[in-house]
Amino acid sequence: MNSNKKFFSNIGFNYMIFGILALIFQIILVNILNITDPNLITDFNIMTILVALCNYLLPFPIFIYLMKKIPTYELESEKPRPLRFVKYIAITLTLMWLGNLFGLAITALLGVAMNAEISNPVTELINSSNILLNLFLISIIGPIFEEIIFRKILIDRTIKYGAKVSIIISAVIFGFIHGNLNQFFYAFLIGGFFAYVYIKTGSIKYSIILHIITNIMGSIVSIFIVSSADAITHGSFTAFDLVGVAIYLIIVLGSLFIGIYSLTTYNTARFNGRKTKIALKNPIKTILLNPGMILFMLFYIFEILYQIL
Repeated sequence: MNSNKKFFSNIGFNYMIFGILALIFQIILVNILNITDPNLITDFNIMTILVALCNYLLPFPIFIYLMKKIPTYELESEKPRPLRFVKYIAITLTLMWLGNLFGLAITALLGVAMNAEISNPVTELINSSNILLNLFLISIIGPIFEEIIFRKILIDRTIKYGAKVSIIISAVIFGFIHGNLNQFFYAFLIGGFFAYVYIKTGSIKYSIILHIITNIMGSIVSIFIVSSADAITHGSFTAFDLVGVAIYLIIVLGSLFIGIYSLTTYNTARFNGRKTKIALKNPIKTILLNPGMILFMLFYIFEILYQIL
């Protein structure tokens, strides 16, 4: 195995260890709660806090230690103009909605084939836990940690192979690490785009902001919109419900128009004149077909299949 494959294999192993640690911490904490008081594990607010601890805080120091062994490269900084950032927001929301629709279609087809409903554990957690807790942990803390882990730490180490390579590996890892089929497709799409934004701007704060907006739209806003739409359907709506749904539809249509147009006109090859330091002859094969990345993907494929079956 050549040095480039070893590099990406090491990356894959480190992210697999991160995922395994998150799972181990979750098993330990769930068992502690079950011993202390079995009712605690049925409390969605407690589980939201537990998921945040296990997915971000607890495995983070070990992951940082592992990744610190790999040299980093500083990205050039380029502050985006306000209009460009508005386009970034529109593209992000477009990719989120399109990816989500594709994921729902795939899971629905699988559900029909298996004669069983495939549930989304994240949606259930969001809908059942406290809205302020959702706002703080899922819509703010989550995006900050995820952009540091799956964009900054990863891209600072892989950018020497070029922007496209960094975008591909960030999208793949971010899609798989969500661990369920419902989220894989839109996580893959927005993960790749957030990688593009980080490389383009050289600052992680812009992808963090985009990620926060995405999670707020997908959790907090969606809860209110579904509630308002349900009230309108049953004829028990208020003026607030009508205004809320109308504003949401305007945002959706506007974002889709700007997002789709921007995606068809963007030249993603331009990255402030950055040059690839190491060119790969077979990038996909080198990035993905190595022991570390294969084991990483198999680990999460097994987790996805376990939830479905």
